[in-house]
Amino acid sequence: MMEVMNETTKRFVKEHRNDDVKALALQIRRDGDIDLTWALDQIQGWQTARRKLPSWAAIEDIIYPPHLSMEQCSSEQTARYKCSVVDTLPTGSHETLIDLTGGFGVDFSYLASCARHAIYVERIEHLCETAKHNFGLLGLDHATVIHAQAEDVLNDLDSNPASTLIYLDPARRDSNSARTYAMADCTPNVLEMLDGLFRAAHHLLIKLSPMLDWHKAVSDLGGRVKEVHIVSTGNECKELLLLLSADHEGEPAVHCINDNQSLIYLSPQGQPLKIADNEAANYLYEPNASVMKAGCFGIITERFAVKALAPDSHLFVSDEPVLDFPGRRFVIDGVTTMNKKELSRALSGVTRANIATRNFPMTAQQLRQRLRMQDGGECYIFGTTTASGQRIIYRCHKL
Repeated sequence: MMEVMNETTKRFVKEHRNDDVKALALQIRRDGDIDLTWALDQIQGWQTARRKLPSWAAIEDIIYPPHLSMEQCSSEQTARYKCSVVDTLPTGSHETLIDLTGGFGVDFSYLASCARHAIYVERIEHLCETAKHNFGLLGLDHATVIHAQAEDVLNDLDSNPASTLIYLDPARRDSNSARTYAMADCTPNVLEMLDGLFRAAHHLLIKLSPMLDWHKAVSDLGGRVKEVHIVSTGNECKELLLLLSADHEGEPAVHCINDNQSLIYLSPQGQPLKIADNEAANYLYEPNASVMKAGCFGIITERFAVKALAPDSHLFVSDEPVLDFPGRRFVIDGVTTMNKKELSRALSGVTRANIATRNFPMTAQQLRQRLRMQDGGECYIFGTTTASGQRIIYRCHKL
């Protein structure tokens, strides 16, 4: 059972939870009445939760796991998004939720709100004990916590598949704590369990590494992937979610999500990429991280009044503003080649800029050094290559 911390340790945590953890560890002498290791985990955990899980951080006495589990857990924003995915399923299809890879329990706590019965399964005992404690504080009275291997629980399940949803977030580290990305290398191995999973549930929701090739993942899962959700926050790709259905056949719908931006299309896209005739334009666009991960650039030029600068540049231009473009939008203030005199005229007066390169022979840092620019400010500079092979520089500001 989880050890109950003494009041001295709890008081220490509350008094120091805004302090720098590394400095605190060096400054504080070990006291027999204070479990310093546990206390530092709680202080660091609360500081992480204040950023990632503000609703949890607002609840007193939530217990946080060691640092690695906190960094790996879902944010409140992505956990809520999973709920929105489940809410689109037919009524009655997720009365029972089974999370076979419970972990710290963040995803479970939010998904459980979509179900009448919720079962949390976790192979690490101390996480189970932490989950029991926290679920009580979170009001999850319908949650059952099981300490076991996912495979063992799956073999013993007696569920109604038509009303059951199974969620999995396989561990992406091997026995040596090295990162893994392929499904077959994760724990548990979803591919080996697939038949058993579909005997127990009609729908599966699987969270995978955003580094994974989603096309291969869909292929590996045998065509039962109904939806692919590429989820980004703050233009950083965070999660790859696959929604599987026992009766689905055919291509999945792909959802590219970045905060409030959403692009949905049916894979495979097949649309040809429309290329700009020349680099002259008034507006420049950079797709968000989810669109970049999806690689749906033909869809972009089909749905929006933009054209690609080149097949591999992944930058788009237009004459008129496209305000609903799924990414960053810029007004073009000038276009120049890499000719020294042209550069000097086009960038006259600019000493600070945000610099990026796409399909360009220099990195952003190398271009910054070449232009002798400081970082930041309201000017944006893009180094790229046109369809004709010309290296050009765009000077922009945000639309």
